[in-house]
Amino acid sequence: MLETVDLKRKLDRVRYERLFRPLRDRLSLLQRAVYEARIPVLVVFEGWDAAGKGDTIEKLVGRIDPRGYEVHVTRAPTEEEELRPFLWRFWVRLPERGGVGIFDRSWYRRVLSDRVERGVPKAAWRTAYDEINQFERMLADDGTLIVKFFLHISREEQRRRFEKMERSADEAWRVTRQDWKAHRKYGAYAEAAEEMLERTSTPWAPWTVVAATDKRHRRVQVFETLAEAMERALLAHREKQKAPKPRAARPPRLERTVLDDADLGKKLSDERYEKELSRWQDRLRALEFACYRRRVPVVVGYEGWDAAGKGGSIRRVIGSLDPRGYTVIPIAAPKGDEATHHYLWRFWKRIPKAGHIALFDRTWYGRLLVERVEGFCAEPEWRRAFHEINEFERSLANFGAVLVKFWLHVSPETQLRRFKEREKDPAKRYKITDEDWRNREKWQLYRTAVHDMVSQTSTSYAPWTIVEADDKNWARIRCLKTLVEAVERRLE
Repeated sequence: MLETVDLKRKLDRVRYERLFRPLRDRLSLLQRAVYEARIPVLVVFEGWDAAGKGDTIEKLVGRIDPRGYEVHVTRAPTEEEELRPFLWRFWVRLPERGGVGIFDRSWYRRVLSDRVERGVPKAAWRTAYDEINQFERMLADDGTLIVKFFLHISREEQRRRFEKMERSADEAWRVTRQDWKAHRKYGAYAEAAEEMLERTSTPWAPWTVVAATDKRHRRVQVFETLAEAMERALLAHREKQKAPKPRAARPPRLERTVLDDADLGKKLSDERYEKELSRWQDRLRALEFACYRRRVPVVVGYEGWDAAGKGGSIRRVIGSLDPRGYTVIPIAAPKGDEATHHYLWRFWKRIPKAGHIALFDRTWYGRLLVERVEGFCAEPEWRRAFHEINEFERSLANFGAVLVKFWLHVSPETQLRRFKEREKDPAKRYKITDEDWRNREKWQLYRTAVHDMVSQTSTSYAPWTIVEADDKNWARIRCLKTLVEAVERRLE
């Protein structure tokens, strides 16, 4: 792809002035339009050092509203960032709906400089291609416009620019020993860039290779490409708004689900429970320190029927743990920034550092449960979520995380009894709400949703465990034991 680019393309000053000023005004208007349409925009700049990324970004932001964009310069990951999956630092910097995020280098660092300079294992950067394509497709499906530029210059042009900057008292600092080292590896970088462009130029996030020898041509091509992409996104948005909303298909009433295999008659005596609790808590505490030493992150997700005992189980899991090594994360309906980003954004933000434990009291599976049943998202959105969640969890597993997911299952009769007990107990009355009673009326709809969720998202790297929870003693020990055994398998 790079070899076919005509690096001699130029624009004379007169034609440049005639084209560029209207382009700047056009982009300013388009920024306002995408803001009003709530379309998030990602603009990615990759390319050779000294190819003009900084100049292009400076010209781009010089005309648009500074309240509507943020520029991110991607350097080598910090120690904090190294302790999380490589896409984490980009997920947390995504623009809100209607905002513009501009990346001076990006997640492609993993398949460029990390590949060439840092000696990242081949398996790691090859896996990154899949994760990057999934990341971009997920955002595009959610309505994000992704525009990617690779600014291309020849090896000789790069050397000439480096030498010119070194002769300048004002710019000499910009050329480092590392820049010259990378220049000597131009061929290796070109090979990596060719593969990157080939494997990650997709219909939802295509690459534009810009001939960057002439700065006027570079600026005009970038501005024209971005303006045209924004206009297409706005047209697609308007067409989508005019299209009639499809009627949700009524879910079938399932005669049998995965929940029916659970033996809710399982019990554990109080005496046996106390012995087992102490035993498994002690083992988990030892594993907590082992995970910290070996930098293994642990992610535990709790879902289940209302009043199934999620909170009580979590308290027993953390009962003997060092509080510096874990976090309990309660999940409610998204608010504020959470509601203006992709639904997985708020969960990526809370991914634990390597060596730490995160326990989610309700999880990203809300998209497949309450949001599906209550109609808070459209059917195409929750249907996409099956593979989006599998990909999300695959990224965590690729990083080395232990993933344990519990569905706490109780019978309708047990739930009703616990609801009534909560209403009678002043200390627990806050736990029962009108929403709990409304959800109970939709038991069969949730039953179908749970069946689909477990059937389609229980994987080898993130399996579901259905916990028989009519007896709280049994459920708490089952969760502890399952977690301990999962961590032990990972540390073997």
